[in-house]
Amino acid sequence: MNLSVIIVSYNVRYFLEQCLKSVIQASHALDVDIFVVDNCSEDDSVSMVQTRFPEVKLIINSDNKGFSKANNQAIRLSESDYILLLNPDTVLEEDALIKSLNFMETHPRAGGLGIKMIDGYGHFLPESKRGLPTPWTSFCKMSHLSQLFPRSAYFNHYHLGNLAENETNQIEVLAGAFMLLRRKVLDQIGLLDEDFFMYGEDIDLSIRITKSGSFNYYFPEARMIHYKGESTRKGSLNYVRVFYGAMLIFARKHFGGKNERLLSLVILPGVYSRAGLAMISRSLNSFSHSSSWSFFLRAINQITPPILRNTLKSNHPTKKRMALIIANQSECEQIKGLLNDGESDLTSTFFIAVNNGSAENIQNNAALDTLICNRIIADIRNKMEQYHANEIIFSAADLSSGQIITLMSLLNDFSIEFRIAHTDSKVIIGSNFVSLSQKSTINT
Repeated sequence: MNLSVIIVSYNVRYFLEQCLKSVIQASHALDVDIFVVDNCSEDDSVSMVQTRFPEVKLIINSDNKGFSKANNQAIRLSESDYILLLNPDTVLEEDALIKSLNFMETHPRAGGLGIKMIDGYGHFLPESKRGLPTPWTSFCKMSHLSQLFPRSAYFNHYHLGNLAENETNQIEVLAGAFMLLRRKVLDQIGLLDEDFFMYGEDIDLSIRITKSGSFNYYFPEARMIHYKGESTRKGSLNYVRVFYGAMLIFARKHFGGKNERLLSLVILPGVYSRAGLAMISRSLNSFSHSSSWSFFLRAINQITPPILRNTLKSNHPTKKRMALIIANQSECEQIKGLLNDGESDLTSTFFIAVNNGSAENIQNNAALDTLICNRIIADIRNKMEQYHANEIIFSAADLSSGQIITLMSLLNDFSIEFRIAHTDSKVIIGSNFVSLSQKSTINT
């Protein structure tokens, strides 16, 4: 039972580093090869992998080949019984790989498997389990009927709303962020369709798996964080073109004839409306940075009486950023140092102690993991309410990924930002930005 993990990366250096750490931890006692395919990143992703992860098999592309071609490059070089396609903006729970592989071994008809995903705010990602995007299913999603009837198999078939979040089930479509694939099935159906540059290839491959007589499964006993879209600007014209273009390719390939035209009628209005919004947004952004507009704003600012500005400020106070750090004492001091270097707008930090080394002791014991989390959850909630903290920062040195995922899931009712601090790399990672030391911040 051996596995090849394939990660296609583009300009997400710190997310990639965090992802690789989690993959290596989850590979303990398993026969795993790790491939990183870099699609001509302009950050120092390549040198980071070469320096910090010399055991990783690195493929360096001179241009951006897209998701399908890049994954296929590594698949052709791999020789494992199982292939895992994994996004770089993810964090695996320590037992995610062994649990998933054991499931595949005990279910020989399983051709592909997806796991439970949560976002950077601890919320369950409904795309963890998906249905086939037929014309009706696509219409319900794009018209938001699926949101009005989230538990309906008829109106929310896209996210299989009738299937429980925490129950294993057969599904139609796997999420590209985590696709565990059986080699024998890939040999039978072929690799990813390279007509898809990005988006749509996971749906296409999922359909081909089921057409071959194998099954796709949603397996929530294994979990991960997926920050979502860190390599893409979803408001950009390029995103609109690539995403909806992929949907049209999919419609032509799998529905054809009348159904293709019907699905196109559903998709094209979305293309034009999203493209229009992207153009308006870009135009407004350009105008706001123009010299004439800047001059106008300066003039208004000089003319407006100070009393009016003070009144507006008092009625609309700036939201203060306050963070709660979950770490041991020494790690907490290091995390505070990183925050002081990189985040001048963070007004206060508070601290809840955890036992040093707990991650190593419980990383493969889910029951004990949950027990320890429950012991500190009341303390965290009290501190959150007492100090009105709106961020939680977890120490990766003191907490396992499983503990962090459990805590995020138990605290997601606060609707706050969760971040993970890696003091060895001097970086703090969350959904919205990566904070570095030396007063340097990289937006993602």
